[in-house]
Amino acid sequence: MQNVILDATSELHDLLLSPMALLIQEVTLNKLLPFQVISHLGIADMVPIGGQISFQEIAAKTGLSEVNVRRILRYAMAMRTFCEPEPEMVAHTNISKAITDPNVRDFLVMSAREVWPASVKTFDAMQKWPKSEELNETAFSLAHNTPLSLYEFFHASPDRALRFSGAMKALTAHPEYDIRHGIDNYAWSSLGKAKVVDIGGNRGNVAIYLARRFPELEIVVQDKQEVIQGAADDVPADLKGRVTFAAHDMFAPQTVQADVYHIRWVMRNWSDKYCIIILRALIPALKPNARIVIQETCMPEPGAVPLWKEKEIRHADLIMTSLFNGRDRSVEDWRAFFSKADNRFILKSAIQMKNSALTILDLRWDIEA
Repeated sequence: MQNVILDATSELHDLLLSPMALLIQEVTLNKLLPFQVISHLGIADMVPIGGQISFQEIAAKTGLSEVNVRRILRYAMAMRTFCEPEPEMVAHTNISKAITDPNVRDFLVMSAREVWPASVKTFDAMQKWPKSEELNETAFSLAHNTPLSLYEFFHASPDRALRFSGAMKALTAHPEYDIRHGIDNYAWSSLGKAKVVDIGGNRGNVAIYLARRFPELEIVVQDKQEVIQGAADDVPADLKGRVTFAAHDMFAPQTVQADVYHIRWVMRNWSDKYCIIILRALIPALKPNARIVIQETCMPEPGAVPLWKEKEIRHADLIMTSLFNGRDRSVEDWRAFFSKADNRFILKSAIQMKNSALTILDLRWDIEA
């Protein structure tokens, strides 16, 4: 019902506007400007929860002119971020209150500092490198005038890397990305006593939850050394020995033989060229009928999901292009992609999880294929 109402009210809004008025709304990039100012200067933290503060006081705290504070915040208020309960006074709304979360603030700063400039350069990058699959031939590279990929650029700028990490925490805190979806909607219990390798598993949050739910599973978390450093210390005492960590480059040949290889929300950041390398790197360790369980965003067919949701998905897909030369793929794109990597990768099922932004792609290594 929520989806029906959101689409219906959006359609009504659009129909009541002239085509030009609607186009002006859609192409107004300055919508991000107030959030850039608010997040960079920490204005949400200046407004007391349950209280209010004047434009004049905010100007004094930020160093901006009172005129600019007023015009920026009143534009934000028109987007329901902050409100003016009495003339010249600023108070919180639910949206502005959310910005007091440091991770949400990181998300807004990253959107303004990294994503926005890259978006503006996306068409230029498409023209300059029309068929490129390289990480450093992107709109991000053009926007920041660097020969480096986003990962290399952030590695050389620790403050930006930390902000990126915080932004991802804010994004993945959304219920659609809850790790329980991927645990509750796959037949993990049918594996019995089995070994799972969680590739790109970060600090082991998925592995710990999985091990807790299914006591017969042994899970090895693989990621870069700097990512997993000290992570084993955070594993609950009753799970030590069943959840372990190993430094591994996912582009290098796999050295651990397992029953299941789990890859969650990793491959959309990479072009087909590099995703094929990731899959082929598994082959040396794969035994007959080994499973590769991939959780990823799947592009819907046009009209298959509510329009408001389809807009979000297609918007995110273009961000993947701008930042990484990555992309989101439809189920049929994935099927063709797996076959291109090796025709022994057989897609058994694609499970679109209810209330989840991700789909479970269940592959088998079929040596007779």
